[in-house]
Amino acid sequence: MGNPAIDIDGALVARTLELDVEQFRALMNDGKIAVLCERGTGEDTGRYRASFYYAGKRARFILDETGRVLDEPTAQSP
Repeated sequence: MGNPAIDIDGALVARTLELDVEQFRALMNDGKIAVLCERGTGEDTGRYRASFYYAGKRARFILDETGRVLDEPTAQSP
């Protein structure tokens, strides 16, 4: 099984992290936003969870095997 190209709309991530798009892009380019992508197992096989972390905030997305966002993103702040 190969790894799909997962593309998430930057505007969606930016909004979830409470940033504007330009701010988000600059922070990504500077490596100041951490990203973690996890592949599902068991009943979650074929799904992925992509999390973006910045300034104590987390934006989390659940995606299918094609990289399509399945649910509304979740946000968490400290």
